[in-house]
Amino acid sequence: MSQTQTATGTAGNQTLTPEPETFHLDVGDLSFCVETRGNPGGEPVIFIMGLGAQMTLWPEALLEQYVREGYRVIRFDNRDIGLSTHLRARLEGHPVTVMAKARMGLSIPAPYTLHHMAADVCGVMDALGLSSSHLVGVSMGGMITQLVAATWPERVRSATLIMTSTNSPSLPMPKPSLIVRLAGAGKRGNDEQTVVERSMDFWKLIQSPGFPPRDEELRERITFNYRRSYHPAGILRQTRAILATGSLSSSTRRIRQPVAVIHGRADPLVRPEAARQLGYLIPHARVEMMDGMGHDLPQPLLTRFAEISFETMASAGN
Repeated sequence: MSQTQTATGTAGNQTLTPEPETFHLDVGDLSFCVETRGNPGGEPVIFIMGLGAQMTLWPEALLEQYVREGYRVIRFDNRDIGLSTHLRARLEGHPVTVMAKARMGLSIPAPYTLHHMAADVCGVMDALGLSSSHLVGVSMGGMITQLVAATWPERVRSATLIMTSTNSPSLPMPKPSLIVRLAGAGKRGNDEQTVVERSMDFWKLIQSPGFPPRDEELRERITFNYRRSYHPAGILRQTRAILATGSLSSSTRRIRQPVAVIHGRADPLVRPEAARQLGYLIPHARVEMMDGMGHDLPQPLLTRFAEISFETMASAGN
């Protein structure tokens, strides 16, 4: 079967599917850059990216596996990143003070929280005319997925949670070398060369030790996304949204839909304990720990990710 064809659910019956289509959708006061591909009549799957990450960071090789299985694949730029609306609200409070308060579970000021970003997902669904969808969320996107599934259970058919957590302050912190980077250490400047070099240094700290990408591939991906959109203020506001939301545990334990949790044993950013906690709070969840996987989406594991996700989505109809 070619990439322009997909099964419709009837044995031996195939239908041509259109090429990926990118457009903007208005949701309240915000505009979201959305891409759809695959079978227009297939079950919808919405992919939700992580902190500071544009929708283009979803690997094509992963998305096309869903297309070949007959799904309608949807991805979008979260608010404040990529080609979706960039907000202008200023952040209050010193970053160190804010981080300390978040670790203590105290309230901190923020222009928006992950609850607002979860509502964005439902708004995108509404704008697309979808009553419900399967969700696949990575890192911060996995946190958003948990909130959608818990708050609007009728909108979520299944959830695939990749290298994410409940955002609980009790979970282990990232490795010290990453905390320094997250605090702003590294080469200064916003020109392309500086940002690409700084980003490469960061990605090498979090990438999968068992499946490291070639430097050329990493540089090409970072450069492409820099040229598509570079909005560091949005990354800061999204970070504040995570801190201001606090623990999701009370919401996570309400999730009843089929859930798969995929996590790397070598993740230095969101530590493996986070996946184990998700498995505890969602007893029916399928938890898959991946050897050699860090905090990225390594090419050699994409087929396995898709297989786990397909099996989880199929169970939603049982």
